[in-house]
Amino acid sequence: MTTRAKLTVYSALATALAALCLTPLLTTKGWITHAYLVIAVVAAAGAGLRRTPLYRWTVPLGQLVALFLMLLIGFAGSAAKWGGLVPGPDSVSALGRVFSHGLDDIQQYAIPAPPSAGLRLILVASIGLIAVLVDTVAVTYRRSALAGLPLLALYSVGNGLAGDRGSWVWFGLAAAGYLVLLFAEGQDRVSRWGRVFRGTPRGTEGSGSLSLSGQRVGVLALALALLVPPFLPHWDGGLIHAGGSGGSGPGTGSGGVSSLDPLVSMASHLTNPSNEELFTYAMDSVFADTAYLRTGSLDKFDGTAWTLSKPAVSELRDTFPQPEGLRDRKAPTVTGEFRISDRLEEGWLPMPYPAASVSVPNRSDWRVDGLTGTVVPNRDKALKGLRYKVTALDVKPTADELRAAVAPPPAIMDQYTSVPANLPTSVKLQALALTKNAKTPYDKAVALQNWFTGPDFEYTTAIKDSGTGSTAIEAFLRDKRGFCVHFASSMAAMARTLQIPARVAVGFMPGNSKPGNSYSVTGRMYHAWPELYFEGYGWMRFEPTKGLGVQPRYTSPVVEPTTAPAPQPTLTAQATGPVTLPSTSSSCDPKLRRMGECGDEQKTAGSARQESWVPSWQVLVGVAVALLVVALLLTPMIWRTQLRRRRLGAGGRRRPGGDGPAELTDAQVLAAWDELIDSAWDAGIPPDESRTPRAAARRISETAELGTEAAAAAGRLALATERVLYARSAQLSDQVAADVRTAREGLKAGAGRAVRTRAVLLPPSSAQLWWRISDAVLGARLAVRRRVARATGAVTGPVRRALGRLRRRGGEDDGRS
Repeated sequence: MTTRAKLTVYSALATALAALCLTPLLTTKGWITHAYLVIAVVAAAGAGLRRTPLYRWTVPLGQLVALFLMLLIGFAGSAAKWGGLVPGPDSVSALGRVFSHGLDDIQQYAIPAPPSAGLRLILVASIGLIAVLVDTVAVTYRRSALAGLPLLALYSVGNGLAGDRGSWVWFGLAAAGYLVLLFAEGQDRVSRWGRVFRGTPRGTEGSGSLSLSGQRVGVLALALALLVPPFLPHWDGGLIHAGGSGGSGPGTGSGGVSSLDPLVSMASHLTNPSNEELFTYAMDSVFADTAYLRTGSLDKFDGTAWTLSKPAVSELRDTFPQPEGLRDRKAPTVTGEFRISDRLEEGWLPMPYPAASVSVPNRSDWRVDGLTGTVVPNRDKALKGLRYKVTALDVKPTADELRAAVAPPPAIMDQYTSVPANLPTSVKLQALALTKNAKTPYDKAVALQNWFTGPDFEYTTAIKDSGTGSTAIEAFLRDKRGFCVHFASSMAAMARTLQIPARVAVGFMPGNSKPGNSYSVTGRMYHAWPELYFEGYGWMRFEPTKGLGVQPRYTSPVVEPTTAPAPQPTLTAQATGPVTLPSTSSSCDPKLRRMGECGDEQKTAGSARQESWVPSWQVLVGVAVALLVVALLLTPMIWRTQLRRRRLGAGGRRRPGGDGPAELTDAQVLAAWDELIDSAWDAGIPPDESRTPRAAARRISETAELGTEAAAAAGRLALATERVLYARSAQLSDQVAADVRTAREGLKAGAGRAVRTRAVLLPPSSAQLWWRISDAVLGARLAVRRRVARATGAVTGPVRRALGRLRRRGGEDDGRS
């Protein structure tokens, strides 16, 4: 392997090792495979471009183009043609939208963030840019020491954002990759000093000892950097203060919101379910096992996703503002005590809705959005190990009361019934068709809920698009397959088309019963549902997700009596029956078992879609096609460049004395003449085999209008060629290669820019490559044909000879007769 090839491989390796420090930034790590694929493509593109006669500054430009194509195929393939393999203008626009969402996610998510498409795009693109920069500095311009700067920037940003999730292992790997890169270039530089001279047995002198000493120093420095810091004193002061409330960073600061787009995080948890306990609670209500624990609501729908509009957060006080739209201030209350485990570190505060007050140990760590009733953290990990108490209003309207609710005020209608322009008209038409017999907003809402929970839909997490935008809603209504995020966002969007104020709530389903009248919520209970507005009662929960959750009492076909002394829940068949205690022999959640959703445990476990570390087939096929196209486009240029180097690079044999000029061979002179003919062909002067070498050189000089020096060089080369071809013993000059280069420079000087560009990118003389391939294919066909003929002859020869003997014998018998 050449030094440049080694540097290319080690540059890619150093970038890949340094990129590992970014893995703690997201909740999953499958995206790193895409990043490694990008690094490999960037390195391959650089290696190919460096073998061409292009200027060095064009190599990073080509690598940036390859990186951009990779990002288009990987993150905007759905907008491309031919199955996502041919990107176009729509792909560029789609990539811009994904990048814009990623920038929003950076401001809105705490570490570790869910693997949204925007965040993965930013991470992969950043690693790709670092790969281009490292390859350019270390390989293209041979300055490996400076390549440490982009690697250090990558490690510093990743480790700084990861915080205490970082590890010294990432530093060790990144530093090891950088040292390997330095060693490779150092060995090459030291080896250029000359031969390695060995000294006395006590030591050695020369490049080998210098290279070995450099390696020892590098390894020792890395070992000290890893081993010494644990023994040094630690302090928290300095220019950058870490920790403390009100600090800066993701999810911190005044009014900080750790996640304004939790549907992406929820989709990640639902497609990778976990039985780990997130928190427990106890409530003084008979409906504790059916109470939804809401963390917040998303009221803005822009066609791309459901998000929370800019929250009007304020300090968390003893009591909450009156819930929006609720007129009954004397509703009974329910009190619950909650305990968050160490597994739940980030997010909004789980509470029953609508909450009247909340009591937390450190009130300054929290803010409240009075409009949506969402309590958001003001610092990182505020949820971890938290204990708090919530008092919530127990709003219990009947179906008749909701059916008789008056129209909402114009402000509510304007804010919560708007739909984006790109929402397909089929969504509204479907909603109108389902509710054509319903007269009130309540009846329309129940009709939508019943349709979603009917036999046409299937609950599954094994789908490709887990988004909530217009495209995802249209696909969900067409295929009728999805999970709670799709059910909730689709019903909310359809309700808005019917002029029913709607938004999407996020949180958890009711927990599993535990001893001591408490309930446990696990990672399988993440949930989303729609909330619809009814004047006088506020935001009311609906449950369209098929097979999961508990439908609210006011949507039951049996209306509970309003005069009952002790209200009892009127639930669907899903929610009736005793609470099942957790089972130690089954991995299925009791809440899911009670709702009839466990099925075969092996099937349930197998159907949980895990994040794949292998890129999608579109990405792999797209990369393969892109590499094939690039290889085909570069093949003439690379072949022509290698052919010229092979013709002019080999020196002659040294004379016996070792002094004096090199002695050229006849083959080298003829190769130099072929190079001149091909160079003239590339400059627009096709070869004429009917001319003698001197006539051909004169034609080239006159047609290209070569200067005196270039014409003389072409003449000397023609004379040397004729001596090889016709003289008995030729006295050859040792300036053949120099004459070819001089003549080529004259040809380039006399050609226009278009001709020079074509001579580099698509040289006409590369047609010889096609001729050689055709001759090779023809020779292979003839060889196969000869082998088939010989094999056929070996089989049919004895048969023909036997038939001949029979014919001769038959003739003899006829003669006798």
